[in-house]
Amino acid sequence: CVHVYFIMCLRSGFHINSTVTSRYATTVITSRVANRMDESKEIEFHVRLPKNAFISKFRMFIDGQVYDGVVKAKEQAQQQYTEAVSRGESAGLVSSVGRTLEEFKTSVTVAAHKKVTFELTYEELMKRTHGKYELQIHARPMQPVRDFKVDVHIHEEAGISFIDVKGGLSTKALANAITKTHADKQAWVYFYPTVDQQKMCDSCGDQGMNGDLVIVYDVNRDNGLGHIKKSDGYFVHHFAPSDLPRIPKNVVFVIDQSGSMYGRKIEQTRIALVHILNDLAEDDHFGLITFDDRISYWKRELVQANRKNLESAKNFTLLLLHFRVTNLENIQSNVRQAIAGKFPLYCLGFGFDVNFNFLEKMSLQNNGVARRIYEDSDADLQLKGFYEEVATPLLTDVTMIYVGGTNLTQTYFSHYYNGSEIVVAGEITDNNIETFTPQVVAISSNRRIIFSNPNETVESTGTVSDDRIQRVWAYLTVKQLLDKELQLSGPEKEKVKKEAMELSLKYSFVTPLTSMVVTKPPGENTDVLHKPKEGETSQRWPSPGGQPNLAHLTPASGYSGRWVLSGEQIKPIQQHSPVQLRRRLLTVQRCSVNEIKGV
Repeated sequence: CVHVYFIMCLRSGFHINSTVTSRYATTVITSRVANRMDESKEIEFHVRLPKNAFISKFRMFIDGQVYDGVVKAKEQAQQQYTEAVSRGESAGLVSSVGRTLEEFKTSVTVAAHKKVTFELTYEELMKRTHGKYELQIHARPMQPVRDFKVDVHIHEEAGISFIDVKGGLSTKALANAITKTHADKQAWVYFYPTVDQQKMCDSCGDQGMNGDLVIVYDVNRDNGLGHIKKSDGYFVHHFAPSDLPRIPKNVVFVIDQSGSMYGRKIEQTRIALVHILNDLAEDDHFGLITFDDRISYWKRELVQANRKNLESAKNFTLLLLHFRVTNLENIQSNVRQAIAGKFPLYCLGFGFDVNFNFLEKMSLQNNGVARRIYEDSDADLQLKGFYEEVATPLLTDVTMIYVGGTNLTQTYFSHYYNGSEIVVAGEITDNNIETFTPQVVAISSNRRIIFSNPNETVESTGTVSDDRIQRVWAYLTVKQLLDKELQLSGPEKEKVKKEAMELSLKYSFVTPLTSMVVTKPPGENTDVLHKPKEGETSQRWPSPGGQPNLAHLTPASGYSGRWVLSGEQIKPIQQHSPVQLRRRLLTVQRCSVNEIKGV
């Protein structure tokens, strides 16, 4: 997903080039800007990219010189920031988080009648949900751009089963600006709107386009071992069988109805819960628990999802609870002991007044995930959408085995859900494909099943050296190490953190442990790009010996599963409240609206 905003001088060109291979997307955003004024102007480059993406390169081309950003350990970047402040320069972090996006923003002074070209590269392993992948591009140039191009090339050895273009920019008025070509293993999408067309979509106008272009696709599937690809001693395995019987599920919904959920939050939760109950199959079993200062059970045992029980559940008057235990470590320990690895825990945090870090840690410790639900009009649809991702388990206790493989990413998965995909990457021992044997062992409908194909051919990317598979491995490894680091403490935590940071530096990934120092011409301000955690907004490190320039905002199964929906933040008394933090926010403006119009 790419969101792009221009608040700069006159643009002579803007391109997005995205290449997807083996579900790994590398996107390059290039913006050329000309200062046609008779004086120097500060020009901004402002884009948004997916939260799951890692920025891997940023460079500026100015007057024949190339200025490359440098990825450093966060501590080193902070030291450079401090030195810049001590020299009297303004310096700071240049990223923030939206619902699904992070924001990159920097600026540079360009002399009269000179040009600058910004180039940003980021990488992302695309996640399959609801049986498809989505590459989303949001364009809002703030004015029509003469040379505006979006090029997307998808190459999947498994074969592309379908491809479609959706979004607010795929309208009738812009139809002839979109070209879609689909071959067996490749697809191309081109979006080349004219200056006039950039004013013609529903949300367009004199400021140019403002909308989404979404490329949706999937690959051909079989019910065997899946698709394995290798290159330069590394492999990536995509496993997503589909024609399997669903596993009846046991699910417990644990709903917070304390004061923090009062009003719109709880009403949207009720609506979503009714939709979810309607989707339960008759051989599923479910239960409802609500909490505020006490726990309330609808039934003491799980019941069958028949019509009578479903109607009774819908009529159940929800009560609410607040945890009596306020020690977060005790809560996590109690939950782990109660679950004992028997089912995954999915935690949904409503809004930004939740301790999302706590929910995420507790979910990861119990083979689940945490998801923030945003307080918008579609909150009930967000709840229902997440449930649908895990509503149809097909396999449990999935173990990925690779004889002749080493340095593997995660190989055990408690559940595999319909419409999703399991991805494992690693190295092939001694790069010897002859001794490399993959196998998958799992449970399907209470019986053990083995996915294995002795005649399976591991496809190669070709004779030319290609590090994309290696980068998939690095991307997955860093992501999983960051999840692991969140769950640990003490020396083990530091060891995992160090490993994740070293890999991030080796592959030039901007992660929560690294930062990119934006190199600029002499005399320019120093910008430091930091990848924030969930719930952080634009911020600056503290000035030496002073207060922070900008406050730090912290957020936020036939299988048996437990869902926790909480709107209450559990935190130490000493921690600032979100309101206190918001009051400390400072905004930084480089160019007023009038200045932009003047340009």
